[in-house]
Amino acid sequence: MEMPEQPRSRRQTRAAILTHLLQSGGSFRPPLAKAVRLSEASLSRILFDLKAEGLIEEVRRPAPYVGGPTGLVALDGSVALAALELTGQWLSVGIGNLSGELRYTERVPLPPKPTAESVSRVFGEALTLLRDWTRRRRIRLAQIGITIPGLGRLSECGNPIIPCNIARISDRLGEMYANVPVEFTNSVVAHATFHRCRTENYPFSGAHLFVFVGQGVAGAWMDDPIEADALQPVELGHMVFEADGPLCRCGHHGCVEAYTSLPALAELLSVAEPELLRLGSDWVNTIPISTRVRQELRSRLHRLGLAIGNTLNVKPCHGVAISGWPSLLAEDDRKALVDGIDASLLGGRKHAQMSLAFVAPSTGNDPQAALAFAAFCLARSGGMPAASTEAA
Repeated sequence: MEMPEQPRSRRQTRAAILTHLLQSGGSFRPPLAKAVRLSEASLSRILFDLKAEGLIEEVRRPAPYVGGPTGLVALDGSVALAALELTGQWLSVGIGNLSGELRYTERVPLPPKPTAESVSRVFGEALTLLRDWTRRRRIRLAQIGITIPGLGRLSECGNPIIPCNIARISDRLGEMYANVPVEFTNSVVAHATFHRCRTENYPFSGAHLFVFVGQGVAGAWMDDPIEADALQPVELGHMVFEADGPLCRCGHHGCVEAYTSLPALAELLSVAEPELLRLGSDWVNTIPISTRVRQELRSRLHRLGLAIGNTLNVKPCHGVAISGWPSLLAEDDRKALVDGIDASLLGGRKHAQMSLAFVAPSTGNDPQAALAFAAFCLARSGGMPAASTEAA
């Protein structure tokens, strides 16, 4: 027997509409009403409010069928969001809209050996650039999204990837943007959000595991976007495979990340990491790979597959999306990763009814992931102020 559905608050209903529009890029009213489980009359009332608040617009489009609707409901392109994305080389700052168009972007380089102090200074510089740009154009920000590599459980005792004093950065934001909602997240969560909201024909709509292979290796559990815990980072890159293996940036030896991250790939291919980053997706066609290196590459991909399979043993799910450099490889090379999943997943993929999809890498297009995350935060809040502000 199905459980009766819990009534949704006004915020949740608005969030359901906005997140659906964010992920679909726009919708006519009848399919939108169906997707968010509302009558067309109820939907009309909420759309009226959202339009009055400048969050959505309705654009005339040819009807999808004779006598069909002609008003395509989409997120309003004039809503301004700020994005700050910290990477290994710089802090990327940008201002864009809900559909991912950037109006302004700047990169503030990090020092060669960053400290919490110097990273705070870089954030200060970036926030000043942001404030000056918005002031000159009289732009009011609706949301700020900030992505930090490795942010999560270990952050309270110092970020193991790029030293970062989150409390200090938060205070600075509070001084400069007192009335703008700000959210910090782990980079993997931002990249997962970017793919889910910006990738055409993204392979999964339900709960699944998103795996990101970039400067680091991590995962995110993805679920219904309006749930509070819809995006949960999972540190699968720090599974230790060999206690005397290569040193990982987390301080342990032999983590799967120490074998499969971009820095590890650069070392294996005998190229400098900046050169590999500069080549982007083209490295796969420009860097010659010897038979010995290819064998080692496949053995590392197999190891990554084992880590993913182990993660699914702990928390089963029916879909895995993999983004990053493995997505660029030929099927023969990727097979090693798939075999690794099969070798550790209880009963294997067929028994677990698990489907696997490779999606294009999203490294190098910063601050797009942070911008997608900011859009997601605004949509998930229903475009309403935080509860504490409402109560005040």
